[in-house]
Amino acid sequence: MSGSLYVFLAAVGFSFKSILIKLAYVHSVDAATLLTLRMAFSLPFFLAMALWSGRSRRHAMLDRRQWGAVLSLGFIGYYLAAYLDFLGLQHISASFERLTLFLYPTLVVLLSALLLKRRITRVEALALLLSYAGIVLVFAENLSFGEKQHEVWLGAGLVFASALLYSFYLIGSAEVVGKIGPVRFTAYAMTVACLFTFLQFLLTHPLSAFVLPHQVYTLTFVMALTSTVVPSWLMSEGLRRIGANQAALVGSIGPVVTILLGYVFLDEPVTKLQLAGAALVLGGVTLVTMRRATHDRLA
Repeated sequence: MSGSLYVFLAAVGFSFKSILIKLAYVHSVDAATLLTLRMAFSLPFFLAMALWSGRSRRHAMLDRRQWGAVLSLGFIGYYLAAYLDFLGLQHISASFERLTLFLYPTLVVLLSALLLKRRITRVEALALLLSYAGIVLVFAENLSFGEKQHEVWLGAGLVFASALLYSFYLIGSAEVVGKIGPVRFTAYAMTVACLFTFLQFLLTHPLSAFVLPHQVYTLTFVMALTSTVVPSWLMSEGLRRIGANQAALVGSIGPVVTILLGYVFLDEPVTKLQLAGAALVLGGVTLVTMRRATHDRLA
């Protein structure tokens, strides 16, 4: 199986997550409980990944600084960003959520300019203009669907904050992943995120919150397996085979898949204006990714 196929399947799996969350919300479960169930079903698999990835004698033990990075990045990138995303999906459509999250490569460009003093090129500036023009179109269209406007503002804000945190995670993890290894880092960071999720639930919910319809357990188990564990492994394997830039290009199919799945499973409307906005976002993100790929080849 080629690396591109691994990444494509991972993108499809990640895209299905939003649909499963929206289907679970029908059964009156809150974001914290839903995230806890997802992490509880995922944790055994990530522990197994951690043991498997650490079996090689070539992998040295993590030092204190690396453990600190795993803890902080797991908290930011996999726990807090995920929780904000789950909260946001209580207020906006799955397709709007996925497009907003997909802005993270453009946020990486902006944060790199602000924090690392990297110059934004003309191509990147055009990509930013396209991406944010597209998300404004989709946002405006969602405001016209008859939902409460404050719900759209709140949901979009929460998901954008999730994308922003994930961008910080990507910038902060670049050096650490190279030293620890992508599979081992993912397993460790996801385990940390699981523990933070469990702690939040225990501090804010009674155990009776787990008394839920069986459909919620089925949906969260499927989410853990097909939209968390398996795509995480597929993406790590795809990254190893084809590299981050090519993987990002292949993974751009994700929002398109979510729009299609949202239409099929959730009866979410698909309008010409939405599709135009989605095309602008995808075009802008693709420009950023291609620019980074060219820069890496010339560096």
